[in-house]
Amino acid sequence: MPSPLPPQTERLDAFMARANTRYYATKPLLSDFITAPEISQVFGELLGAWAATVWQNMGSPAQVILAEAGPGRGTLMADALRLITRCAPEFARALDVHLIEASPLMRQAQKQALAPYVRPTWHDRIEGLPSGPLILLGNEFLDALPIRQFVQTASGWHERYVMEQAFHLVPCNAPALPDGRKLEPDTIVELCEPALEVAHYLGQRFAAQQGVALFIDYGHHSTLTGDSLQALRHARPTHPLEAAGEADLTAHVDFTAFGTTAKQAGAYVYGAETQGTFLRALGLMERTEQLARHAIAEDAAILRSAAHRLAAPEKMGHLFRVMALASPGLPSPPGFMKGADV
Repeated sequence: MPSPLPPQTERLDAFMARANTRYYATKPLLSDFITAPEISQVFGELLGAWAATVWQNMGSPAQVILAEAGPGRGTLMADALRLITRCAPEFARALDVHLIEASPLMRQAQKQALAPYVRPTWHDRIEGLPSGPLILLGNEFLDALPIRQFVQTASGWHERYVMEQAFHLVPCNAPALPDGRKLEPDTIVELCEPALEVAHYLGQRFAAQQGVALFIDYGHHSTLTGDSLQALRHARPTHPLEAAGEADLTAHVDFTAFGTTAKQAGAYVYGAETQGTFLRALGLMERTEQLARHAIAEDAAILRSAAHRLAAPEKMGHLFRVMALASPGLPSPPGFMKGADV
């Protein structure tokens, strides 16, 4: 039997959850990083058009929930609603907007951003969304969910715990991954249980009632392993165990495990596509040029540079991946080159 852990020792996922809860509740809004909606208005507009098409593919229900998980400052939803209001008024009238956000600081910013369009309803968890047809957007949401890390050593499997800003290995059983991948010796394996819970919930929900969810995040769609935990403080990389609550902690999303869990629960799974492929398919370059033609030269250059940053392979185009979960029987969501992984 392993010796009892000191009382100040905590599992890595508990440390990460505690640190990020404090960070998002107290720090200036997204001051250490910039997300795609903040780079270009076209990003949110394309997702608004994507949601409108999905709604039509669902049979244009008279009432539909449009939700966003991890809405940041509210920029993505505001850009999406601006386009929807102008170009899809019937969809706009059907909308009931919900946001998954626990931070009071972030909620206040979202309220201000969306004031011209709607009065949203907030929830702490995706599972709190009401029943009914659902379209869910999640950009850089899964990467902030807490992970566990397991390390295989000569004496067997160990799990990483945190004590006094250092990792400590505690003996444990081999981790069980939902896709059944083979675990190689001398590897670090990451497991994000909250993300798998989201996938399972949405899979079950979409099997029972209409819905489509879109997740965009940096991660991988393979059997890669390794330590992806990282931290940004004052917009610079820092050690993830230093200054808990003062830095933004993230980890790469395991889209293989996420998609497998959703499929096992009943959803159809699309992707993961690269962000560049997905956004180009939705018309990123065409919409950017449309805006650039009516802008002064300096603003036009900024628009084109932003589009390049979002889609270019050496920028965000390959680092970020896109996956959709959908109810069986619905048409393929826009932007996906292949059919569902069923």
